[in-house]
Amino acid sequence: MTIAFSCIIFCMFIPAYLAGVSKSSKVKYNNESPRDHISELSGKARNAHSAEQNCYESFPAFFAAVIAAHWMGNDQLTIDILAIIFVLSRVLHATFYLTNKGTLRSVAWVAGFASTIALFFAG
Repeated sequence: MTIAFSCIIFCMFIPAYLAGVSKSSKVKYNNESPRDHISELSGKARNAHSAEQNCYESFPAFFAAVIAAHWMGNDQLTIDILAIIFVLSRVLHATFYLTNKGTLRSVAWVAGFASTIALFFAG
């Protein structure tokens, strides 16, 4: 398994962690209606939920980019480095979301998006 494929697997766990942070808030979580509590979230819990949603939005493009880069026979080292950059950017994005650092969060988002686009051209 390549490092890039391992990065895909790792990225699958980031939103699960953020969901846990969101659900550990003071707002009562009801497993029978798991989305009802979202409108009542605030602070770090609300930010965790927003970061979780952003993970779901960014993951499909990253997944497709890694698969496409492998399928096109692009340079493996380049693919792996770009995938690592994506993972680091997503971890930083979540961290900055949880700590209310909007500008840094945006920079991390751009880095992740740029690495995803670059994967399609990794030569």
